[in-house]
Amino acid sequence: MTEAQANTNTQAQTPMLDIRGIDVAYGGIRAVRHLNLHVQPGELVALIGANGAGKSTTLRAICGLVPLAAGAIHYKGHSLAGQPVHAMVRQGLVMVPEGRGIFPQLTIEENLHMGSYSRKDAINVAQELEQVYQRFPRLAERRLQTAGTLSGGEQQMLAMGRAILSRPQLLLLDEPTMGLAPIMVDKIFEVIEDISRQGVTILLIEQNARLALEVSQRGYVLESGELTLQGPAGELLHDPKVRAAYLGE
Repeated sequence: MTEAQANTNTQAQTPMLDIRGIDVAYGGIRAVRHLNLHVQPGELVALIGANGAGKSTTLRAICGLVPLAAGAIHYKGHSLAGQPVHAMVRQGLVMVPEGRGIFPQLTIEENLHMGSYSRKDAINVAQELEQVYQRFPRLAERRLQTAGTLSGGEQQMLAMGRAILSRPQLLLLDEPTMGLAPIMVDKIFEVIEDISRQGVTILLIEQNARLALEVSQRGYVLESGELTLQGPAGELLHDPKVRAAYLGE
C-alpha cells in the first residue's frame, strides 16, 4: 500500500471522536467557539493551550457535563446528545478529570473497583486489577489505605488505574501531570504511552506542551476558545508560534 492510499484509508475511516462546530457558553460568555476536532481510532492527540483557553470545557462538553450552545459531538459515528455519563462509560468513553476525581474516603482497592462497576467479567477484572498493581507497585503496597491519604502523584496513579479497569476505547485525560514532581510526570507519561500502544484512543490535555506533543501523533492549539493551529505533532513542536507561547522559547 502506498502512503497516498494509506492516507486515503485513514481519511475515510469513521473518527472515534468527531466534534463539529461546537459552542459552549457560561452565562453570556462563550468559552468555546466553533470548535472542530477529530480523533481517529488508535490515535493519541494533544489539545494544548494556556489556562482558560477552553480545553477542560471541551472535555466536559464531550462527556455532557456542560451543555452545547451549538454544534454536535459524535462518538464512533453516533451522537452523544442526551446520553448520560454512565452510558458513555459502558460504551468505552472514559475521562480522567483534572483533579483526579478519586473517592478520598474509600480505599485504593475500592476506588479501583469503581472503574469496573459496569463490567460483568469478574475473572478478567481480577486479573486486570493485579496488572494495575504490577504497573503501580505503590498502589499494591497500600491497597487497603484510604485514597485521601495518598500524595498527588499516587492519586493520579489511582485515577489512571481506575480508568484502565473501565476498559476504555477512548480515554480523555485532563491535565494528568498538574502539580506533580518531575519524576512522577515521567512515570505518568510512560503509562500514557503504554496505554496508547495497547490500542486505546487518547485525547490528551496537558500543561506540559512539549511532552504532550512528543508522545502524540497530532495536535490542536486552542486560544481563547478558538482553534488557532492544528497538524502533525512534530510540525507543531517546531512551529515558531508554539515554541514561543508554550515551549518557553
